[in-house]
Amino acid sequence: MEHPSNLLLILLVVLLIGRIFGEIANRLNIPAVMGEMLAGVVLGPSLLGWISPTETLRFLAEVGIILMLFKIGLETDLGKLVSSGSRSVAVALGGVLLPLIGGFLVAKFVMGANDLTALFVGGTLTATSIGITVRVLSDLGQTRTKAAQIVLGAAVIDDIIGVVMLAILVDFARFGEVRIGEAGKVILFIGMFLILAPLAAKAMAKVIHRVDRGRDGDGWIPVAIVTLVLFFAWLAEEVGAPHLVGGFAAGIALSRRFYVPMGIALHNDRAFVAAIEKQTQPIIHLFTPIFFVVVGLSLDLSAVHWGDWHIWGATAALLMVASIGKMAVPILTPGPVHERLLIGVAMLPRGEVGLIFAELGRTMEILSGPIYAILILVIALTTLIPPLILKKLVPPRPVNPEPLPPA
Repeated sequence: MEHPSNLLLILLVVLLIGRIFGEIANRLNIPAVMGEMLAGVVLGPSLLGWISPTETLRFLAEVGIILMLFKIGLETDLGKLVSSGSRSVAVALGGVLLPLIGGFLVAKFVMGANDLTALFVGGTLTATSIGITVRVLSDLGQTRTKAAQIVLGAAVIDDIIGVVMLAILVDFARFGEVRIGEAGKVILFIGMFLILAPLAAKAMAKVIHRVDRGRDGDGWIPVAIVTLVLFFAWLAEEVGAPHLVGGFAAGIALSRRFYVPMGIALHNDRAFVAAIEKQTQPIIHLFTPIFFVVVGLSLDLSAVHWGDWHIWGATAALLMVASIGKMAVPILTPGPVHERLLIGVAMLPRGEVGLIFAELGRTMEILSGPIYAILILVIALTTLIPPLILKKLVPPRPVNPEPLPPA
């Protein structure tokens, strides 16, 4: 168990250095998330080796990303999200199938891996880090655009497919066969959660609102809302869905743009939703950077044999497959070229999701040292470079913010 004094010092360094690097990135006109991830790369095993991503840090990081997805849910226009559904599904499915097939072929015929290892490599490339993508779009003031809604929908679907795929691969590694019944059970539970969770969150929000009306002073709303968000994140995990989906579902339910049909609940009180946004903002700003610093800490670039040209050749092949696989469908779908390119680039970051795949493959002794090193390098490149490209693709933020819809 980590010593409390050591943990306090580690948390102090993570918060301070993450904030400093994020501020430097802002000053250089680079997305702040890049600075926070680079802070983790510098502090972690890739460079200085001062801090490792401990269980406590990972837990705090997960709280941060759950709260950030709640914030994105609050800002999401459900109408736009639903209307972009077909494109989101196409982008998600293409972004899973093409990297999976391409990664499998490269691993098998270029790296000489066996079928199970090649499947794990392909599975790792299917990942999209919803946290990194939405944070960059949020920093750039793009979360309410059509492109952002398509990316958000596709990234959520990607996350769900990733959980199911990971369960199937682990089953296959342990039992030598795919148990369709187990996979079907996970899919059923996730589907039920996605339908019922927003309705339950909406009902609970009404209770919180009524209690808040009879109270004086601050403090009740942030505690009640954070409790609600964490409850739905836990519930999502229990039914087999990504916990991020729980936070997002709670945010959608409390947003100004989510209305429960058949009169189950009244429209949201605009002042109440504004109070939620205002009072939870400081908590979100405190926890969110921890997540991105931990992503950087998890990238062990010292594991890469930089002088091995075989590794560079395999990395180039895998990187090409990883990039083309995610961008092919967005580029081919209808819409303005700029929008299609933005969607494709936004789907590229693998981040923590890719690292989970790679680390599981390593601990189960499915991925050998060289293949693991190649995957880490591909994950690092697809995590660190896309935010810079997105910054160039996104137009300057408008001077006047988008007006809020009528209550």
